[in-house]
Formats: sequence, structure tokens, C-alpha cells
Amino acid sequence: MADDRIFSSKPSSEDGGPTRRMLLAGAAGLSAAALLPAAAKADFPIPEIPPLERQDYGEARKRFHTNLLRKGPAPEKSETLGTPSGAKRVTYPGGPDGSIELVAWISPYEPSSKPRPAVLFLHGGNATGDGHWDLMRPYWEAGFVVMLPSFRGENGQAGNFSGFYDETADALAAAGYLEQLPGIDRNRVFLAGHSNGGTLALLAAMSRTFRAAVPISAGVNSWRFFNRYEREIRFDANDPEEFVMRSSVCFGPSLKCPTLLLRGSEERPFDKDHQLLIDRARPAGISIEAKTLPGTHNGVVPGAVTESIRFFRQVAG
Repeated sequence: MADDRIFSSKPSSEDGGPTRRMLLAGAAGLSAAALLPAAAKADFPIPEIPPLERQDYGEARKRFHTNLLRKGPAPEKSETLGTPSGAKRVTYPGGPDGSIELVAWISPYEPSSKPRPAVLFLHGGNATGDGHWDLMRPYWEAGFVVMLPSFRGENGQAGNFSGFYDETADALAAAGYLEQLPGIDRNRVFLAGHSNGGTLALLAAMSRTFRAAVPISAGVNSWRFFNRYEREIRFDANDPEEFVMRSSVCFGPSLKCPTLLLRGSEERPFDKDHQLLIDRARPAGISIEAKTLPGTHNGVVPGAVTESIRFFRQVAG
């Protein structure tokens, strides 16, 4: 739901108060709903150390189906999607079965004999808008084709919000759409995302291969997340596997590409969970690093986009 929730613990004094936060959100094109105080704590057991799953996450997704006890749109009021300046509007078949048509924006480009690298960027929050797209400009100016997809139940679109799980299927469908576009180098499809989108980026990077991934301000432990945002639980919270399948920290060895975890210096850090993810991924031979950049949860995004471009170029040589 919120672009500044996962690491932000206080709604007022430390960041200038609600009015200032709403102004900042508006300037960034983000929903003011992202700035609401957290809901009451949820009533489900939270493991001190999240379990380590030995099964590959992509394989686990083939057998698991989330059980949604409440069905409906994403929990963030939002406007119907238009087409922001500098973007081409397309629809892609979301979900594992392609049954939901979802809107995405792509930077205009002309296919040529030399394939272009591409970035799939997964937005923060549970709705998207022009402000998210404005942050993508550095990618296309650096020579990447960039695609920013929306997800099920957002902005008045079809589909039921699930809280990271079925949205991961949408992200994977968007990746398949992007790499099939004419003139795209399928060996240089990169992945990035912010906040909720960073959480999805990690789960997607554990499901299939990308050239590299840069999750920004990502949550890796769904017990912690839903403990703070109980109102976003649509699944059966009595089933621990529902949390496991939304927690990338449980599947560290499943990461399938070099990964750089970024967060802002002024965020409330979940460094312990990030370090556990790193400690579980590295023994499997996965290249994964973490880096802190100056900024708040939302304010870090421009610098993180620039840093992701540097990382993608480094990985691709």
C-alpha cells in the first residue's frame, strides 16, 4: 500500500509532520493513502528466525495456490490509468494464465539490428501514477527500454489483490511480455523495484532468470510487513505457508541473478532480515550485496535508479 511504510515507523515528528509528508507525496505523484498510520498489530505468530526453505521458489510456486479469504481491489484509492508524457501505453496478459489484461507503460523506442537492453521496474505502493513514471526517465536516457507494469486490482483494473503473491505472477508475465518485444536483448533484461515493488522484484528474481536485479527498500519478511499492515491481509493468516511464500528471506538460495539491495539512510532499517537473506544466498554461489544511499524511503529513489544503472552496466560488462 504505502511507498514509505516498510521502513518508516513514525508518521509525524521525524519527517516534518503529516502535512509535509502529503506535500512530498504529491510532488512525487504518490498516493496520500501511503502516508496513513499503520494499522493495529496482527494476531498471528511471528517466527524469531524465518524458516529456510530448501525447495526452489519457482518450483514451490507451481504447487502452491494462495487461499484468499477476502477478494477485492488493491487497498489504495487511485485513478484510472492514463498515459503519462514520454510513455507508450500497452496491455499485457497478467497472472499465471494470462486471463487479466493489465496496463503497462513502456518508453518509446525504434527496434534496430542491435538489440536493446531493458529494465522491468516494479512500482511502490498498491497503485501507480504519473509520478512513478517520471522516475523512469534516467533509464531510457541511458539507453534502456523501460517497462513499468501495473498489477491486478490496481487503479480500477480487474483481479483480486493478494498481497505480493499473485502480483508476483503479474510481474513475471510482464517480464515475458517485455522480452518478447521486437529489438529487445533477451540476455539483458534487468529487474528493479521500489518498496512493495522491491519485495516483488526479489520474489520474481527467485522465480526466473534476469540479468541482474536491484530491489530498493524491499521487504523480505512478510510476517513483519503484515504485522504492521494487518488490513492488507487477504489470505488465510492461520496458514504459515502463506507467509513463507511471500518472504524472500525464506528462499535465499533461489535467487537466480546478481542482486544489489538498496535502501535509504533515513529509513527504518530491516538490516537484520536483509543480512539473513544475504547469508542464505551466498553459499549457493549467488552474488548479492547491500548498499545504503542518502535519503528517505521515497527520497532515495532517484539516487537508487542511478545506482541501478551503474550496477546493470557493471554486471553486463
